[in-house]
Amino acid sequence: MANKEEIALTLARTPLFTAVQELNARLTSFGGWEMPVQFSGITKEHEAVRRESGMFDISHMGKFSLQGKNLVSQLQGLVPSDLSRLQPSQAQYTVLLNPKGGIIDDIIFYYQGEDNTGLQKGFIIVNAATTAKDKAWLLEHLDTQQIEFQDLSTEKVLVAIQGPKATEILQKFVEEDLTPVKAYGHLDATVLGKPAFLARTGYTGEDGFEVMVEPSVGIELWQKLIEAGVIPAGLGARDTLRLEAAMALYGQDIDDTTTPLEAGLGWLVHLDTKGDFIGRKALEQQKANGVQRKVVRLQMQGRNIARHGYPVLSAGKKVGEITSGTLSPTLGYPIALAYVTTELAKVDNQLEVEIRGKTYPATVVKRPFYKSTSRVSK
Repeated sequence: MANKEEIALTLARTPLFTAVQELNARLTSFGGWEMPVQFSGITKEHEAVRRESGMFDISHMGKFSLQGKNLVSQLQGLVPSDLSRLQPSQAQYTVLLNPKGGIIDDIIFYYQGEDNTGLQKGFIIVNAATTAKDKAWLLEHLDTQQIEFQDLSTEKVLVAIQGPKATEILQKFVEEDLTPVKAYGHLDATVLGKPAFLARTGYTGEDGFEVMVEPSVGIELWQKLIEAGVIPAGLGARDTLRLEAAMALYGQDIDDTTTPLEAGLGWLVHLDTKGDFIGRKALEQQKANGVQRKVVRLQMQGRNIARHGYPVLSAGKKVGEITSGTLSPTLGYPIALAYVTTELAKVDNQLEVEIRGKTYPATVVKRPFYKSTSRVSK
């Protein structure tokens, strides 16, 4: 059986790994990478993002650069969202689908625009654990004679600076004015005197930017942000923050057996405004017939935490399963995401969760659990 040292040797490390180690972060294996779970403590890191600013090393995520004369039209066939609506410097959160409408991965496509020769450019950011799978899927379905595809996953640092004060602090190191950038907007910018790609996106429910730079710039920026008072945060706080914002985690809340209509992502499906795409027939059929199950947000009573895999009951019968659950640091009570049969998915419906052989009450609540008052609009 492999020991911890042998396991660590098989894991990839981001260019910020040494800087993370120097802060005595607690480390874990995640998506094939050795990543920090926490630095100063999950609750402290969580509260820093909600109240002021925190930052995450997300360099483990997949980063693809694409360009070609018909880039948008080719990508249209792979996602249910209408990408033709995007203007330069806008982005779309969407999903790659298989023929059954199942979610291969959730992604963000950043459209950079078209030059005077008709060449369209953009970035796609994907989940770390699915980078190889997504790359293979894209290369299989895109015409690589027309589309130039570059995998920058191991070549760039990606840092997320999140929180009500994140933009104000980041601005000190960026030449361009960040004020006009709207949510899901992005720009080519200059960070610490070097080229960078900045996007007003994130996975915390707060305002902030994700910054993609060369490793040497990323290491310097990380240190500068610490000196400016930004709190380093790990995967633990990232998970509690995204769950409060009711954002899905791939492989846990959504996967290739889950459709966007079941997962509360129907707003990504633009059947009326775009043509054919992989999985369209399955989604049309599901929309016509109605989904058999739906994701719900559950508020638990007391301090009993519903964890991944716990059964959800109604009148003593199993009607679904928890996919994510935690004690919300912001709200002070346990929250969870679960899939239940559609007829039980209405807000205020009373359900139960089985925890270690006992059942505890849970209420279906509106999405999200927490909504920031400091986020900018699209």
